[in-house]
Amino acid sequence: MNQMVTPKFGVGAPLRRKEDEPLITGHGIYTADYKPEGCLHSYVVRSAMAHAKISLGNVDEIRAMNGVRMVLTGAELAGKNMPCQGRPKQIDGTNFKAPDQPVLCSDEVRYVGDAIAFIVADDFDTARNAGEMLEVDYDPLDVVVGIENASAPDAVKVWPEFGTNVAFTYGQGDESKTEDAFAEADRVVSIDLVNNRVVANYMELRGAVAEFDGDRFRLTLGTQGGHGMRDTICSILDLDHSKLQVITPEVGGGFGTKMFCYREYPLTMMAARELGRPVRWDGERMEHFVTDAHGRDNLTHAELALDAQGKILGLRVHVKAAMGAYLHQFGPFIPFVGTSMSSGLYDIPALFAKVEGVYMHTVPTDAFRGAGRPEAAYLIERLIEKAGEETGIGSIEIRKRNFIKQQQLPYTTQTGRLYDTGDFAGHLDKALEVADWEGFKERQEESDRQGKLRGIGICSYIEACAFPGSEEATLELGDEGNLTLLIGTQTNGQGHATAYSQVVAELFGVTIDDIQVIQGDTDRVRQGGGTGGSRSIPLGLPSVRDASMALVKKVKELAADRLEAGVEDLELESGVVRVVGTDRQITLAEISAAAGETLAATEEVKQNEATYPNGTHICEVEVDPDTGDVALVNYVIVDDFGVTVNPLLLAGQVQGGAATAISQALCEHTVYDDDGQLLTASLLDYRLIRASDLPDIHFETRNIPSTTNAMGIKGAGEAGTIGGCAAVMNAVQRALKDGAGVTEIIDMPATPLRVWEAIQAAR
Repeated sequence: MNQMVTPKFGVGAPLRRKEDEPLITGHGIYTADYKPEGCLHSYVVRSAMAHAKISLGNVDEIRAMNGVRMVLTGAELAGKNMPCQGRPKQIDGTNFKAPDQPVLCSDEVRYVGDAIAFIVADDFDTARNAGEMLEVDYDPLDVVVGIENASAPDAVKVWPEFGTNVAFTYGQGDESKTEDAFAEADRVVSIDLVNNRVVANYMELRGAVAEFDGDRFRLTLGTQGGHGMRDTICSILDLDHSKLQVITPEVGGGFGTKMFCYREYPLTMMAARELGRPVRWDGERMEHFVTDAHGRDNLTHAELALDAQGKILGLRVHVKAAMGAYLHQFGPFIPFVGTSMSSGLYDIPALFAKVEGVYMHTVPTDAFRGAGRPEAAYLIERLIEKAGEETGIGSIEIRKRNFIKQQQLPYTTQTGRLYDTGDFAGHLDKALEVADWEGFKERQEESDRQGKLRGIGICSYIEACAFPGSEEATLELGDEGNLTLLIGTQTNGQGHATAYSQVVAELFGVTIDDIQVIQGDTDRVRQGGGTGGSRSIPLGLPSVRDASMALVKKVKELAADRLEAGVEDLELESGVVRVVGTDRQITLAEISAAAGETLAATEEVKQNEATYPNGTHICEVEVDPDTGDVALVNYVIVDDFGVTVNPLLLAGQVQGGAATAISQALCEHTVYDDDGQLLTASLLDYRLIRASDLPDIHFETRNIPSTTNAMGIKGAGEAGTIGGCAAVMNAVQRALKDGAGVTEIIDMPATPLRVWEAIQAAR
């Protein structure tokens, strides 16, 4: 339904998404819907063992099978490797070495799911049958899984030539200054935490369709940014960027994990070039578990130095981050970003954070929704909660006593993060009010009468997003007076077209349905940074606004000439330019025709510092001590996102992000056995949160505009995930302590079995 747009329907308006109608009526086009004529199908043969020497037997026999068009093995692809692009300097200033991750393994595999061969056939069943008939001879080698096991001095080495399973060592902060702070402390509070490994499990599985016309490639696949994908693939295949067009249709969820280049993409392209026909690959759910990068998987020890009044003097952090068998595309960068946010919202005068990346025989890890910042918030908020408990100061006062005050802003943390605006005690107070913190004791007593344990937990978080950079936007006026926006971000379901259109519509006085937004085509869109780190709206929208203003100026100048009026006397509304107070007007279509060429404007607003969304989550739970089941009975979020572009889109992002965090906290458990077999390799064994598990989530904003963003926006795509885990687990911990005397830290996921065992152990 068209919606008349006046200025009040621009930024801040609660417009429903213009994208939804085709999606919910089945007219959305995803990668799996694209079926070019003559398309061949492919199948990847993957390692059944976590570590082994391999040799292939009947390759020629498989190649001769009826319907099989190609069998690619590591022997044909020597020297073709997947890149590792996220590589900060180590603590000693040196660069670390990254092992080669071959596109196809030729002699050794290092995790279950490692790619061995690529088979192309007339149809998928033939390709899969051929793959299952390929003889792979495995000579098993020793396996190491688990961070503690892999960190042991005598552990099996994933890469023996490096002599260690420590892939790199980073450091942030001032170690000497921090040691001095601890020497002066009246009390030291410490904690050991597990941040559990998770699998992305987006609704739409990965797929790819490659075409080659004899000169150029066209690759259709779900991405979080086609330009970055194009550049990475071209580096693997030694192609000039002009030789590859990447098309991204609708994307059914990305969460960071669709940002990366995977082996199937260059493989389908090589096959399409060799065979002269389109080649497609469609992933299956169980493949997703053993091929797509996993997230999180950290072991952390942290210590907080406090003075006699409970003021923080220093923070020490030691993170061991699982990297898996290889260093994935941005994998080494994730714990570096995470530890840069170690201090959270607190005024911590001395900090030292050390990170060790650890190899093991598992699927590699990389960015997953929040990418390091949820890990940082989980650490500091569980540690501050423990400090409040041990000192007797309590959850609220320990936070307020150590929050960075408004008068201290802008504030530079010990890791160099520049917080510009916020009122941290303010959103905590509002969340406490909405959650009825004062009434908790009464509710807890009522739960006790019913034989249940009740707990309430806080997480006051801050994150860094919309990292320094820019996003070019081009706005064009079409022949019929229609407007087309071209921008290199990439929607994965967030509602970009609606948000961008609101700004254009406000300035042109048209409806959002009069605006077409083009993303996901590297030929039509000149450049783009894609979507990740909550960057699209904070970086994209200022450029869209400026491009709209520039095009409005051109339109008015042309209209002024035709209408013989001053530019300042003109207004735009409902597709026409009108002389204010008269009936003299000209349509946008007539202006387009008069121009003699496409009227367009391109702008690129640069941002030099990240933005820092922040807020408070409060979670209340009820635990059944007989079963260990945890029920969420209340959830409150009060956030500072600087400026709200569209409250409906924003609420969806925040609630979805919170659900991701709740799922990790209570359900998701990625389990490998000692042989490196993934025991949770399907949705039969890996539980995700369900809608019925979630309470109504109360969400509101208490915004203070950013000074580092041109429109004051702070970003919101990952915030719900960043604040959620600690709020849930602090609530569970309090329920177990108050109701069952559990004093040991309980780690994620707080499954019924784990909770029940903790209660039994305390009893």
